Parts: sequence; structure tokens; C-alpha cells
Amino acid sequence: MVTNSSNTKNTTHKPAPNSVDELLERASLLAGLTLGELAQIENIRVPDDFKREKGWSGQLLELALGAQAGSKAQQDFANIGVELKTIPIDTNGNPLETTYVCYAHLTDIAGIQWATSSVRNKLNKVLWVPIDGRRDIPPAERCIGTPFLWSLQGEQEAYLRQDWEEIMDMIAMGDIEKVTARHGEFMQLRPKAANGSALTDAIGKNGQIIQTRPRGFYLRKEFTRKILRDYFS
Repeated sequence: MVTNSSNTKNTTHKPAPNSVDELLERASLLAGLTLGELAQIENIRVPDDFKREKGWSGQLLELALGAQAGSKAQQDFANIGVELKTIPIDTNGNPLETTYVCYAHLTDIAGIQWATSSVRNKLNKVLWVPIDGRRDIPPAERCIGTPFLWSLQGEQEAYLRQDWEEIMDMIAMGDIEKVTARHGEFMQLRPKAANGSALTDAIGKNGQIIQTRPRGFYLRKEFTRKILRDYFS
């Protein structure tokens, strides 16, 4: 169906949208397409499953929409201050998995504040793109849903800030190994690395540098379910 042997990106890159309206217009034109149809337009091969290609649909949308950041700490569309997040949903519109936000700083965290944190920056304004995530449908046949813009503010921001501060306090105190996926009511910290043996520096209990697995912040399904229901209800 698609000729390129790569599962991720082709070599051409669309220019970044110049405004939020232009981005939303581009995304709206993709609604109703299957991932296979969009992959064919972008000349990318669709994986047989997402077990080893968890970020594939997000990378496909990034390419189609002209995102520039890739895996960098900045927003996908930094020039207009928007982050792109795909979200797999079931037939009832409920999210099927947690949503990755960004890597967590495990060292040099003195003075980091919520207002200038990577989490706050990434979630300041998000273009959410729901995608049919039913496991019994081949990836190529899964449809892209209606995109919508969302801004982090009010009660939702307060919830995430509380979780972020709790987790960052534990990291600063040298308790990174005590932080589990159970911490945080709406946002959690989990190991994040394609290679399970990858290690990075972190603060130890006595202030020394230790080696641990890289961690990433994830939005719990309960949080993204509320975002979806607020928009589509």
C-alpha cells in the first residue's frame, strides 16, 4: 500500500503553520481519514501493530501537520505555542491509555517552579487529536477523529500542579526510587525509555548522584477523559 520502508518519517517536511487557526484548519482536514490513508499521502509504511511503535500515530500527525519539535522539550509548534497530542479512544469516546507529557528532570532541579516547568510549557495549549484505538481494528483502518484545542487553566491546572509539586519534592529529597505510578491523582511519573536498561543521573538520598531509569510524566486516563467529555458533551 505504501512504498517507503520507514515506519516513522519521510525526508520531506511541511512548513510549520503560522497561526493557531491554520494549524486547526490543517488538522480538521485530516478528520475522517484512516491512518492508512494519511500514511499513504505521507509515503510512510503502516506498522502491523503498535506494540513496538507506540508513538507512530503521533509521529505521523506531526509530519502531516508540520510539527518542528519532535522529541525536544519545547512544544511541537513552538512558534505558535501549541503542543500536539494524539489520544486513542474506544467506541464510547473514553481514552484507552495514559498520555505522555515529557521527560522529568531528575537533577539540577533547584529553583524549578511550576510556572516555568516543562510540564506546564507542554500543556499550556494542546491540539488534541482523538484516534480510534480499538485493538481489534488493524492500525491502517483506524480513523482520525475531530481535533480540538484545549488550554490548561483553572481547576485542571491546580490539580496537575499539586501532583507535579508532590512528585518533584520527592525527587529533590532523593526519593526517586520511592516514586511509583500510584503517586499523583491526575498525573503520574513512570519509567520512560525505549531501552529498558537505559540509565540516567538522579539525586540520591544523601544528595549524591545515582543512576536510575529515565522517568516521564503521564496524564492519567481520568484526566483526559474529563477533557474529552467537556469538549464533546
